[in-house]
Amino acid sequence: MRGKTTKVEECYIVELDKHHSDRKGNITVVENGITVPFSTERVYYLYDIPGGESRGAHAHKELYQLVVAASGSFDVVLDDGTNKKRFTLNRPYQGLLVVPGMWRDLENFSSGSVCLVLASMVYSEADYIRDYDEFVKFKKL
Repeated sequence: MRGKTTKVEECYIVELDKHHSDRKGNITVVENGITVPFSTERVYYLYDIPGGESRGAHAHKELYQLVVAASGSFDVVLDDGTNKKRFTLNRPYQGLLVVPGMWRDLENFSSGSVCLVLASMVYSEADYIRDYDEFVKFKKL
């Protein structure tokens, strides 16, 4: 299972294509297997998150994600069971590649922020680890 051996160092910021027009704004394009190293099977977004609240607090065994601050800003704290790393997302033309086997917490949402997530799999409850102690055991097996 891929997520058992992954390390936080495998997660990184992806610069997305940004096309600019002085008169008409910007457009960013994300393409399967080109912009991100996986095929997108599901897209969802989080919004209207009250200040001071956090989201996430789980890990995935096999799922890859690209997390984008489509609007506003927030932090993503990743934990591989040994090391932690904080990423601040605040540009809609950057995404955070999250590999399987990372405990993730989303924190410090700014007012009006929108968190866009591209995922490599459709929803599967069996892929989730929702208890941190179970996550640590999963990583050590």
